[in-house]
Order: sequence, then C-alpha cells, then structure tokens
Amino acid sequence: MLLLIVFAAIVALLLLITVAKLNPFVALIITAVGVGLATGMPLVTDPAAPDHPGIIDSIKAGMGNTLGFLAIVLGLGTMLGKMMAESGGAERIAQTLINRFGQKNVHWAMMFVGFIVGISVFFQVGFVLLIPLAFTIARQTGVSLVKIGVPLVAGLSVVHGLVPPHPAAMAAVGIFKADVGKTILYSIIVGLPTAILAGPVYASWIGKRIHKDVPKELAEQMSAPKDLKELPSFFNTIFTVLLPVILMLIASIAEIQLDKASFGYKALKFLGDPVVALLIATVFSFFSLGFSRGMNREKILKFTNDCLAPTASILLVIGAGGAFNKVLLDSGIGTYIADLAKESHMSPILLGWGIAAMIRVATGSATVSMMTAAGIVAPIAAAMPGTSAELLVLATGAGSLILSHVNDAGFWMFKEYFGMSVKETLMTWTALETIIATAALVFILILNVFV
Repeated sequence: MLLLIVFAAIVALLLLITVAKLNPFVALIITAVGVGLATGMPLVTDPAAPDHPGIIDSIKAGMGNTLGFLAIVLGLGTMLGKMMAESGGAERIAQTLINRFGQKNVHWAMMFVGFIVGISVFFQVGFVLLIPLAFTIARQTGVSLVKIGVPLVAGLSVVHGLVPPHPAAMAAVGIFKADVGKTILYSIIVGLPTAILAGPVYASWIGKRIHKDVPKELAEQMSAPKDLKELPSFFNTIFTVLLPVILMLIASIAEIQLDKASFGYKALKFLGDPVVALLIATVFSFFSLGFSRGMNREKILKFTNDCLAPTASILLVIGAGGAFNKVLLDSGIGTYIADLAKESHMSPILLGWGIAAMIRVATGSATVSMMTAAGIVAPIAAAMPGTSAELLVLATGAGSLILSHVNDAGFWMFKEYFGMSVKETLMTWTALETIIATAALVFILILNVFV
C-alpha cells in the first residue's frame, strides 16, 4: 500500500505540474499534504507523542531545514555571479581561453568557458551572459553557430546539474548528507569528460549537419565585446570565481589529513563550510571585481539587491521539495522503501538516476526531479552502507538533465536564441542534454568502483 501511495504521489505531482499547470511549489506542497493524509499521519502533532509529527509540522520542518542552509548559499552565490557578470569578468575568461585555444579549437574553448563561468552563475544567467560572445565568434570565424554554441551550453548544463554550490545539487548534498568538498571533486572528475563528449565532440558532428548563422534580430541587440583593457585580469577573475571551491576542497582534505581535535582542522572546516566560503568569496568580489574596477558602494549595493529577486521561485521550489522529502520520511514510507531496496540489492545510484530521469521527462524541471528523487532514494542509501553519498548527488543530478523537450524552458530559450526549428532543437539541445545524462551515469558507475 505504501508503494502504491508513492507511485500515486509522483503521478499526481506530474499531473499537477504538466496538466493542471500549477506552479511546482504549490504542486509539491499539495502532494506532500496528500501523502501525509493517505499514510494516516496525524493532522497536528500530539504533545503526548512528539515523535509522530503532524502533516503541517512535518512540512514546516522539511522546508525550514532545507532553506535554513540553502537560502544563505543561494543568496551569496547569486551575488558573486552578478559581480562577475557586471565587471566583465566572464567576458575576460572567455576571450582569454579563446585566444589560447586558437580559432581552430574555439569550440573547445567555449566548453571550458561554460564550465568555469557556470560554477558561479545559474544556467539561465550564464546562457544570457555568454551568448553574445558566441554570436561574435561565429560572425568573426564563419563557423556554424551550432558548433560554437553547443559546447558552451554543454559546459553550463553539466555544472548546473552536477556541481555544488548550484541550488539543486547543494540541496541534494544536504538530503544525502554528503561531503561538499568530495562532491565538488567527484563532480569535476565526472563533469569534464561528460562536457567534452556532449560539447566539442558532439558539436563537431552535429555542426556539419546543421549550419546556423547568427539570427540578425538578436545580433543587432547584442552589444559588441568591451575593450579587453577595460576588463578585470584573467587571474583576478578566475581566483575570485574559484575561491569558494578552493576553500571547500581544502576543508575536505583537512577531514582526511588532520587530527579532528587540532585547531588547524577546526579552522579549515570553518573556512571551508559552504556558507563561510561563499561569504568570503562574495565580499572579496566586491573589492576584486567591484571597487578595483571603479564601482562605488551604491552601484555594488544596487547589483546585489537586483540579483536576488529572480532566486525567489527557485528557493520556494527547493524548499517545497524538502517538505515533500520530510513527509516521506515521517510517514514511514522512506523506511519501508529502504527495507525493500535492501532486500532486493537494488543499486541506489541507478535508482536515483532513473527516478530523476522519469520526473525530468514528465515535468521538464531539473530542480523538481532532482529534489524528488533525492527524497525517495536518501532513506534507501542510508539503509545500504557502502554507497557513496557524493555519487548519489551526482547520479540524481545527471538523471535530472535527460531528454529535455518542449516542457522545459531551456528548450525554448535555446531554440529562439539559435533561430532553430523544433526538429533542429531536438537534434541539438535535447540530444546534448541526453548525452550529458547518460555519459555522466557511465562515469559515475566507473568512479563508484574506486570510491
């Protein structure tokens, strides 16, 4: 009966989002309430039995626990990305890599640009930020916009789905109780070869079959790149963007190398906590990409205020995913599924990837699919020692990217900016997203043999 409730809950969630066109936040909360009622959870918590929370208390706890950490990380990460965009730092990284790789290998440069810039900005922000550069390069070189753009989008998409501190990946880290530093390290090991296959390799093949010039209407709206002399230095920008990643990785090394009682261990763990690492990097960016570039306090304040508004819907969806996860656990469903999976010896990695993939295809939302899959698989993983929590984060992230089609906003963004038909978008965008999901799974399973 509990399995039937889980299945019905997932179907109901998909129908609410795709057919009823409800906001994913509202759909997740409704589904969480439905699961609580169907499993017989008390409506309110009985003071005499605090170990059996009521439906609403469970939802509040799940949402609060998820956002208590993630809201800080998301807010700071958004500010860091905004400083990089407004200072011209992203453009400096792109131009430097393109010059180093040369015109013949410009599609490789674009993949690395997307991968590096994508670490500190949302996918949509990175896409809009870098697409003028892709247009400029395509016009200057005469190379098909497909061959230039696909690697750029592949780099951005891989980082969006796999690498913390991106919101869904960071939320999954919390749900699976994974180590942030290890997750980042593994995500780079898995993400780079995945981005290479879906980016430069696939772009070289599909670029010969679909040639696209820069759409004239968009090209006219896109401003030409700034004078390189006006941009921050490459080292300055790279160091600022990667500073939080470096601090988190150092904390993970301290976990392995240093005595847990030592001051050095405690200090490095404090500095490498995602909240502190992003706080340090964000404040540093105010100086390295702000004041040093001639910005005043009012301008930096305006940038940091303006960039927070678009994060509201992302935070609400992730918080609702945490609420749904908590209801699954408090209702006893999580424990029951974990017991079944333990007896069947099912691989949590394959299960997490599969559930995320199914929800992604049905809803078009990578965030919803990753959060839902993590909530279902986390209790299974906890009951099956030996499964790497970090690889589970990557597996659900990889599954959440597969087969993006007409129900995904990213599909239409790619189509319009590249001036493609629906068929051409399926052959490029949908194909590259599917390559990312499947290639990443293969690399995750290989890495699982060693870790």
